[in-house]
Amino acid sequence: MIRSLGVSVLALTLVACGETSKTVTYEVTEFIGPSPFHGLHGLAVEPDGTVLAGSVVGQAIYAVNPATGEVTTRLGPPDGMADDIAFGPDGVMAWTGYLTGKVFVQEKGGAPRMVSSGLPGSNSLAFTKDGKLYLTQVFLGDALYEVDWKGTTGARLIRKDLGGLNGFEIGPDGMIYGPLWFKHAIVRVDPATGADTVVADGFEIPAAANFGPDGKLYAIDTKTGELKRIDLVSKKVDVVTTLAPALDNLAFGPNGKVYVSNMAEATIYEIDPATGDTKKIVSGPLATPTDLAITDGPEGERLHVADVFAYRVIDTATGAITDPLRMYRDETENQLGVGAGKSKVLITSWAAGMVQVVDRATQKSVSISHGLAAPVDALELADGRIIALEAAKGVISQIDPATPSTAENPPAALVTGLNMPVSMAEAADGKIYVTESATGSLSSVDLATGEIVRLKDGLASPEGVDIGADGRVYVAEAGAGRLIAYDPKDKSIVTIVEGLKTGLPAAEGTLPAFTTTGVAVSKKDGAIYVSSDITNAIYKVTARK
Repeated sequence: MIRSLGVSVLALTLVACGETSKTVTYEVTEFIGPSPFHGLHGLAVEPDGTVLAGSVVGQAIYAVNPATGEVTTRLGPPDGMADDIAFGPDGVMAWTGYLTGKVFVQEKGGAPRMVSSGLPGSNSLAFTKDGKLYLTQVFLGDALYEVDWKGTTGARLIRKDLGGLNGFEIGPDGMIYGPLWFKHAIVRVDPATGADTVVADGFEIPAAANFGPDGKLYAIDTKTGELKRIDLVSKKVDVVTTLAPALDNLAFGPNGKVYVSNMAEATIYEIDPATGDTKKIVSGPLATPTDLAITDGPEGERLHVADVFAYRVIDTATGAITDPLRMYRDETENQLGVGAGKSKVLITSWAAGMVQVVDRATQKSVSISHGLAAPVDALELADGRIIALEAAKGVISQIDPATPSTAENPPAALVTGLNMPVSMAEAADGKIYVTESATGSLSSVDLATGEIVRLKDGLASPEGVDIGADGRVYVAEAGAGRLIAYDPKDKSIVTIVEGLKTGLPAAEGTLPAFTTTGVAVSKKDGAIYVSSDITNAIYKVTARK
């Protein structure tokens, strides 16, 4: 359902030679969304059945009522970042800040306090019955630690290079049971030595394991979407149910039901482990929409969305959403930028240093380049060349799909001297318009000469940019919740709408434009699409007739 929003609109008076003045006003509606989460990861269930869900991108811990689906924020940014959540004795709660490398605990009636730091990729954690706290690093590290959460000594290393011990739990025997993400198996780990023994294999990408009330071990496979039951005595493994791929964690409630999170769909499932009966207790159409691009062709007009855990395509006529590329189901990495041209769609991930080339017609991946310095956007130019915007170096580089770059063989820079760029768009005259967060600038770039011209400075976190059929340059001022338009003809800037919910705070140690507020302008009807990284919606801005 598309609903009108109560945001500020600006009436613009346009005067053409020989014509009377014409007033244009704009209407803002929610084209897609909203969604309650910014992607989902760790889960834990309180004694009253409330489900707690952690989000890394949202830097928050959410509380979910499983009966009603109501979602509230229990702890917000920055300390709420949670890749995993665990409860210990006397109700103490602990959680991991994956990107910040911090671990927090909160005792009943107390404030959150940091008990470990300096471990990027702090991922999964669990308490023993006597209050010991164990922690793993995954992806940005690979190790098992014991955390001194009552004292001041931080984390003590037990073992390195396990193979990605992800969502684990302490078993009734005091051993650690969990998945080795990179070794496709569920293992038992001795916390005293770090020695591991395989208890079940045959997984594609095992993500988490927890014990059920029946004493059996339940595990999820993020690639296949399967929830499996493991009998540790007989070694029998059964599939309980199959969900959508990109599963992240699971937790049992006091009602005996198992809750499973899906990071790509902002979904929490409730499953009866005895029957496999499944229902969604909360869900949303998108996870965290960031950058946008728009195309029009024989297939109709399509809005391309970088949705952090999936590359999505939306039919602007019907609102139907597909996901040609989804994390862990397909070979792709966190989608944080998107550009589209005549034949290619370009996916960028500053988190992975990646540019992925996708064939627009088949929606299949053509190539993946790595080793770029925080690539935030990429374009297929009118002449067929592919360029990428590298935020950390402040450069525009040229990508060759036939020879994908690597860290040892990075792409050649065409333009240097940009200040923490965010997004770019090509105009009909071949100029490239770029937003720069460090100086709050909208700039134009000549690829032939490398010349950079700052057109406007002091903007409030300018991010997404696109060119309209009218030749104007549309820019999202994410820090002000504002959409503006720059006219290259007379160098004027006007505000189109205000009051948009944009500008998610950046996580510590990441880019200022943590999640790009995307802008895409329809060349067919002039509609302007803007993503909201606060509500996870996509706005549609249209001129009132």
